[in-house]
Amino acid sequence: MNSTDLSVLKTAVAWLQAGERIAIATVVQTWGSSPRPVGSWLVMRADGQVAGSVSGGCIEDDLMRRVQTEILTRSTPELVIYGVSQAEAARFGLPCGGTLRLLVEPRPQLSILENLLKLISNQQIVRRIVNVQTGESILETGARNDLFTFAADHMQTSYGPRWRMILIGAAQLSLYLADFAIASDFEVIMIDPREEYAAGLEASLGKDNLQFIQDMPDDALLTLAVDPHTAVVALTHDPKLDDMALIEALKSPAFYVGALGSHTNNQKRKARLREFDLTQAQVDRLFGPVGLAIGALTPPEIAIAIMAEIIAVQRGVAVPLKRL
Repeated sequence: MNSTDLSVLKTAVAWLQAGERIAIATVVQTWGSSPRPVGSWLVMRADGQVAGSVSGGCIEDDLMRRVQTEILTRSTPELVIYGVSQAEAARFGLPCGGTLRLLVEPRPQLSILENLLKLISNQQIVRRIVNVQTGESILETGARNDLFTFAADHMQTSYGPRWRMILIGAAQLSLYLADFAIASDFEVIMIDPREEYAAGLEASLGKDNLQFIQDMPDDALLTLAVDPHTAVVALTHDPKLDDMALIEALKSPAFYVGALGSHTNNQKRKARLREFDLTQAQVDRLFGPVGLAIGALTPPEIAIAIMAEIIAVQRGVAVPLKRL
């Protein structure tokens, strides 16, 4: 669950606990161009306050009007469609041909949302299944490969950290990258055996979706069981740490493996890696120098470049490996 959607959940729980009347709207289907993907949601309060977005601001005003005047008086979910025609798409500012179908729940269950928030705060992946006819919902243990589904009788949404980013090293760049990754729906695991870096992490370890492991990176990676929903980024500049981690990461099914360093250093790194039990194909998986070439110089700029490259690979956008 990314930072925006987590904020929606926290706001919904807080408003219900305060006795406010609310409704939750979730994008269940899209056609053509649409600003927000399926599963995106917002929470609306009876007095007009809103948290979250389902269209980037195009239809929220009209949706609130409908919620206040019609939907909040009901006890069961309501399906709402925007952008059926070109004229309506233009009226609501949707992209040309865009259509959104929303499920609006006028009576979300506080106990379910409280439990959902508790579970995902403990790094668990959770499925919420809503009965479209009655509005009743249940929670089940989810998995990283769960898909959003919507049918005539139910809506199934998964919440929690469905993607992982493992950062080797806990220096300043790692902290910037961790912030961007958490905001992009990643659980972040930072690995660094060095005492001096562990001591400097105290202020950051209270963040949702951030875990620190003070251990040798290769041992930690084996324990974590890297899967196809995991990205591994080596950022220490120390071959004793980075190389051992990369050996395990490149043999794993991780969807992305990258390493910080200049072209020259990465050329030397790849030569070193070939001395271990790695094939040429495995070594060629390495993204290095890590990050898109955007002229980044400062730690936050470099973190943006790395995050952009990881998202491109995650979304299936062709990114050329930096052959040396």
